[in-house]
Amino acid sequence: MRKWMVFLSVLLVLSFFLSACGSAPTATPAPTEEATEVSTPEPTEEATPEPTEEAVEPVVIRWFVGLGTGGNPEQIEAQQNVVDRFNAEHEDIQIELEIVQNDVAYDTLKTEIASGNPPDIVGPVGMRGANEFEGMWLDLSDLIESHNYDMSDYDPATVEFYRDNDGALLGIPFAVYPSFIYYNRDLFDEAGLPYPPHKYGEPYADGDPWTVEKLEEIAMKLTVDANGNDATSPDFDPENIVQFGYLTQWTDPRGQATLFGPGSFVDENGNAQIPENWRAAFHWYYDGMWSKWFIPNGPYQGSDLLAAGNPFNSGNLAMAHCHLWYTCCLGDVENWDIAATPSYNGQITSKLHADTFRILNTTEHPDEAFTVLAYLLDDAAPDLLLVYGAMPAHKSLQAAFFEGLDEKYPQGVDWQVAIDSLSYADHPSHESWMPNFAKADDRIKAFQSLYENTPDLDIDAELDKLRDDLQAIFDEVK
Repeated sequence: MRKWMVFLSVLLVLSFFLSACGSAPTATPAPTEEATEVSTPEPTEEATPEPTEEAVEPVVIRWFVGLGTGGNPEQIEAQQNVVDRFNAEHEDIQIELEIVQNDVAYDTLKTEIASGNPPDIVGPVGMRGANEFEGMWLDLSDLIESHNYDMSDYDPATVEFYRDNDGALLGIPFAVYPSFIYYNRDLFDEAGLPYPPHKYGEPYADGDPWTVEKLEEIAMKLTVDANGNDATSPDFDPENIVQFGYLTQWTDPRGQATLFGPGSFVDENGNAQIPENWRAAFHWYYDGMWSKWFIPNGPYQGSDLLAAGNPFNSGNLAMAHCHLWYTCCLGDVENWDIAATPSYNGQITSKLHADTFRILNTTEHPDEAFTVLAYLLDDAAPDLLLVYGAMPAHKSLQAAFFEGLDEKYPQGVDWQVAIDSLSYADHPSHESWMPNFAKADDRIKAFQSLYENTPDLDIDAELDKLRDDLQAIFDEVK
């Protein structure tokens, strides 16, 4: 009992002490090694953060260069700069540039297509180069509409140049090389003859319409022998000609014939034909070379008198029908200008050469390819046209281009003639597709060599033979 009373007394004292000092803090035991490991609960579905959206890989558009110009060092640099600029401005589309030298470009592209690894865009390429891949080009009509691409800055006739017989638009104009008459002012002045008209539809200075027949009349007066007799004189000596009146320079028979209007050696059914206007043209050329003498024949064209193959630049040819690209090769004759192409049977045809970029119809990304195409045609045009040496199809860019040519040729050339010539482009093109194209082209060039170098031919018989031979060539691929 005494021990119990002592224990109770101690308990009362301790209770009093705790009340005076406030509540005692709860003691926290020292952590053990196992307690330092903090276990993280498994996250619940609600606690899982939203996944970050993966970056979308850009669409790669391959641009193949080599069927036409584009392989020179300065051109390669400019093209790569265009690619780098586009790629920096676009995250969703990237251009991959593929440059192949022209001598192997055709075979390379054919191999890529056959192996299922074709590029998306090809160019710059002309009509002739595109013919090797007939049926492979994408119709751009729907893409032009869906992308709301502005076609108002192009000459309508130049646009139609790229439309095939089925109405498909296989290209948009880019680099154009219209044709017209180059003439030597000094030779006209020496003969006392007025210059040919510069405006299409205007007559010659004497009031006569500016026709093929009028051109022939003037050209004969400008064709002179070593004794000073012109080709209209009975004393004219065709064996000693020192100056010629006219030549359709640096083109094949189809190009020559197009002075008499558009045509084709292929009819609407894919068979060989000789259009009547072209038959008339070959008679005119042959007579001009071998009986009227105002057109230099093959031996004369290759002679030193006519600069061994560059007749107008020799200074001994008064007029030449050729393209704008011929400004590359006029270093020796200085006082020249350009004039309108004459008409034949009331029709004017200034044959056109044109390069552009085309989309292959095998592309898996037509919309993205068209975005790149539009960039090349518009944003990149000033840089590319400069290194390609080409006249812009964009009307808004043409003034600056001709200012550059004026610096090279300060005699005062009427460049408006070149611009106006675009309205008379040949359609179908003189470079249009033919079946078995390479072999057919070789046969046509053999015909040219024959009539330019052989007197006393029966031109009608040779044209009929050409038609029959072309039919056999066409049949090989049917």
